Amino acid sequence: MSLFEHSGTAIPAWVCRMWDIPGLFNHCSSKRNPDSEVTLSFAQRKFEGWLTVSSKGRAGPRYRLWFGDDLTLSLKRTFLMSYMRSLEGKLTASKSVVIEKKIPFWEFLDIEFDSDQRVFKLSSYYYQEPSFPELFSRLIGSPALQKVDDELHKKGPKRVYKQGWKNREELEYEIGAKNVIYTLIDTERKLIYVGEATDLVKRLTQGHPIISNWNYFRYNVLPESLAPFRVDLERMAIRDMAELLRNKKGIDFLNISDYQLVNEKVDIR
Repeated sequence: MSLFEHSGTAIPAWVCRMWDIPGLFNHCSSKRNPDSEVTLSFAQRKFEGWLTVSSKGRAGPRYRLWFGDDLTLSLKRTFLMSYMRSLEGKLTASKSVVIEKKIPFWEFLDIEFDSDQRVFKLSSYYYQEPSFPELFSRLIGSPALQKVDDELHKKGPKRVYKQGWKNREELEYEIGAKNVIYTLIDTERKLIYVGEATDLVKRLTQGHPIISNWNYFRYNVLPESLAPFRVDLERMAIRDMAELLRNKKGIDFLNISDYQLVNEKVDIR
């Protein structure tokens, strides 16, 4: 699906006429044009978007609505089954297979347009409950699934997969957390620690005496090509953090928070 693969969708000609899209966006051939900027509303959140027009190689102009990765991820989480089916379609060896016939179900996303406010309102009127909701919800943002998605869409092997903050209880469920730079936080004592690991789950289950009561973690998965430089990247991240927070090496810092960096190894230069 173009919503997941390209973070955008074409707008049918009859819909363009109904919304007077040509009158508003007929000169917006690029996202760089400020007039192409719109707002998208979905699941009680606002997202940035763009509406562009292209006539190249076509009988008439074609209008497309674009949005960022944040909305794409939100749509993947909402329409889990459609997203998984789209990946299954890419993985299917036989090109003669129509994946919608092989795995039949329907999900429905409604789009309305407020021309005065330049806001597209997206509503999930119907979605298919996933067979394994907890598993799918954890998979959707995992580095393992992101790598599969990137490989299928030929996005290249050198991407960094960034993860958000998660509760300590979620650690054992992390999938694909290999070759990482990670951060731990103890919100009670206001402590922060930065580290690196070949295997995040294995490393963190070994314990961290210096910040033993950490309750949140996040991490970035590095591409394999950066594995030899992981320690160097960790030391750089530690030093960057020391420039902002109170630290054990007495490095001048901006004091932007009452948190303390507890790493013992902090490069002076």
